Amino acid sequence: MHVKLPGQDAIARQAGEQLVATRIKLPRRVVERPFRQVAKRIAMALAVLVGTALLVYAGRDGYGDNSDHKVDLLDAFYYATVTLSTTGYGDIVPVSDTARLINILVVTPLRVLFLIILVGTTLEVLTERTREEWRLHRWRHALRDHTVVVGFGTKGRSAIKTVLAAGSLTPQQVVVVDPSEKVIELATAEGFAGVVGDATRSDVLARAEVGKARQIIIATQRDDTAVLVALTARQLNRAAHIVAAVREEENAPLLRQSGADAVITSASAAGRLLGLSVLSPSAGTVMEDLIQQGTGLDLVERPVIKAEIGRGPRETDDLVVSVVRGHRVLGYDDPAVGTLQATDRLITIVRAGPDPRALRDTRPLRGHPS
Repeated sequence: MHVKLPGQDAIARQAGEQLVATRIKLPRRVVERPFRQVAKRIAMALAVLVGTALLVYAGRDGYGDNSDHKVDLLDAFYYATVTLSTTGYGDIVPVSDTARLINILVVTPLRVLFLIILVGTTLEVLTERTREEWRLHRWRHALRDHTVVVGFGTKGRSAIKTVLAAGSLTPQQVVVVDPSEKVIELATAEGFAGVVGDATRSDVLARAEVGKARQIIIATQRDDTAVLVALTARQLNRAAHIVAAVREEENAPLLRQSGADAVITSASAAGRLLGLSVLSPSAGTVMEDLIQQGTGLDLVERPVIKAEIGRGPRETDDLVVSVVRGHRVLGYDDPAVGTLQATDRLITIVRAGPDPRALRDTRPLRGHPS
């Protein structure tokens, strides 16, 4: 006896929808649409069929029909169909030497070509899922120390563009998580792997291999969603560096308590930049230049080189704005800095370009707990 609990169908349906909605998409170069490929192969098979029928009809005098002893156009198509499909009823057969020679040299290769087209299409459809599973297995095995981007809107896209411009990350090391399938398609078109699903659920983040990620960027549309994502991500990965964006400044402490290492208030940051541009358009231009990685002036973090040990921050060749010592970020004029130590890291302003000294072991500025 099969027992059904109240709401069991709804629960099963919801679970099925969640399973279908959550899936991984790897970037790939699509040469042609699948339906167009199938249509092209069907057209090729029909062309082979029509060509064979016309060939038989042209040499109809060399064929015999057991029913009426003559071969018309319909009989030619019938013979071509049963011959190419290897059915071969034997009611229409080549009786002359010429017809038999044409069957050996022309019809038989056409039969093989017809089968290759049909079997090739079938095999491609049957093996597509196997190939995709194999690619996913290889991707999961090779993926580690990557960056997970939750939300691929304007904020998420700009954030990952900045990291890529610094050269510290490749598109193959980025996994995008977003509930919209169209957004994930855009991400895969740019060379990123994508996971379609709700990032507040642990199984969705697990599909993005959050447990092996080095850093997580949370750029969701809602602050409450960002808090839930941060909680879930921190539970799955205790060591990852989590950076999150919120709209309202009052939600920033809650997001830090949820596990985010750095929180950017997007509305306040944009407002401060607008205010600075009003007070000083030139200063606003410089600030906008600094936050655009890879062009003009860049704000980077680099280690202290051997020649700089024992010097003051103002005695270096670069423009030092802060010194990172342990877990503290000290201003360049902070008396606690004293002289530079071998374990310090410098936050400097450099000119974007192929400067080997400036680019050696540098990375874009990221938040540090103070």
